[in-house]
Amino acid sequence: MAGAASTALAVVGGGPGGYAAAFLAADLGLDVTLIDLEPNPGGVCLYRGCIPSKALLHVAKLVEEAREASAWGVRFGDPEIDLDELRAWKDDVVAKLTGGVGQLAKHRRVRYLRGIATFRDGRTLRVDTRDGDETTLSFEHAILATGSRPTRLPGFPEGSDRVLDSTTALELRDVPKRLLVVGGGYIGLELGSVYAALGSKVTVVEMTPSLLPGVDADLVRPLAKRLEDKLEAILLETRVAEVVERKDGLAVRFEGKGAEGSPGKARRFDRVLVAVGRRPNTAGLGLESTRVEVGDDGFVRIDSRRRTAEPTIWAIGDVAGQPMLAHKASHEGRVAVEAIAGRAVAFEPRAIPAVVFTDPEVAWCGLSETEAKRDGTKVEIARFPWAASGRAKTLGRDDGVTKLVVDPDSERVLGVGLCGPGAGELIAEGVLAVEMGATVEDLALTIHPHPTLSETIMEAAEAFSGRATHIYRPRRGHSSER
Repeated sequence: MAGAASTALAVVGGGPGGYAAAFLAADLGLDVTLIDLEPNPGGVCLYRGCIPSKALLHVAKLVEEAREASAWGVRFGDPEIDLDELRAWKDDVVAKLTGGVGQLAKHRRVRYLRGIATFRDGRTLRVDTRDGDETTLSFEHAILATGSRPTRLPGFPEGSDRVLDSTTALELRDVPKRLLVVGGGYIGLELGSVYAALGSKVTVVEMTPSLLPGVDADLVRPLAKRLEDKLEAILLETRVAEVVERKDGLAVRFEGKGAEGSPGKARRFDRVLVAVGRRPNTAGLGLESTRVEVGDDGFVRIDSRRRTAEPTIWAIGDVAGQPMLAHKASHEGRVAVEAIAGRAVAFEPRAIPAVVFTDPEVAWCGLSETEAKRDGTKVEIARFPWAASGRAKTLGRDDGVTKLVVDPDSERVLGVGLCGPGAGELIAEGVLAVEMGATVEDLALTIHPHPTLSETIMEAAEAFSGRATHIYRPRRGHSSER
């Protein structure tokens, strides 16, 4: 059954970017239609990404802390994992959040269509709904917010339930005895940590010389050291050469540094999780019927206001380029809506925070030391080791670090990085410092509560000038060490 409708703003994709854009547009008085396949808005983030993975990571952290509490004189029995109950709890968290977002859409009178949208031209969408109907939707403006999907690698058994991606891994079908994680980035390490805590013997294989490629080495080091104790093996500078499915599992042959000592010999795993990144969802949307331009990398080309080459179509989130983060998508959505509403805005953040929710967490924002070295930017680094933090000591977790990347002339804070428990909660202060153009003196003079981990940011700032209370560093100018 075909129908026709019109709307001021059509938002294609109901993830954090899409629904944030739809809600703001409704708040500004626009007639809004939000299109997605799920029962409620939420997208990959709420249904199959950020939220379910963090729920499971919380459980993993609880299990690990229970195991480590014996060092503090508290002993528990071995944890009993009821996968059915754990899965149900995780699904309940997702249902409550997505249901809440659905109610917010109704309160704002956002029209929600469950279906697949395809552009007919720069003013019209065809929506194939789940109940088999087809709707022609004309719009004044459209925001493309279709997100991304896991990247697939060739050479892995097609259709095998032994080969997982980030979506199927979150279904928790079982806890494999031996799990191989292909990819040492944030997705692989987060999900690998979950399965390790639940009882899997986890091996991580990564092609580059380091876990979390591109992240500053001093931030990765405490995590890597802790993972060496948690995981069965970490194989760096190694690639998967061959995967063969057998009755007793998957036979995997490696090439590179990790294969030394057993060249050509296959190792057996019960399941393999492929976590080598994500690809933007730009195919199959009918964009060829518009003037929207898609680059060779699959990302939609946009301007600073998130407008595409088609004046009526805007793009945000994972389809609009790196970094592929939910909070970046939400902010882009707000910028696009304000631009549509005629306001003078642009997406020009100085700092977009990134967090790896492993244990310990790794978080950073702004300019990193790695980027500064690559680009030849002159910076000075101030560090505060968590071994000197009273709060870190009381947590039994003093292996972390806080660092500041500072402009040596103006002493402005250009970047902040942390590794340690709760780093993701702490990084917002760093984002604010970079966005506000704060100097290290501003951070040093800001009174932080004691005893807290937030003090490490203050003391890193004090260390820049050689005035940190709980560590000794020569005054700035007397030594190059920070």
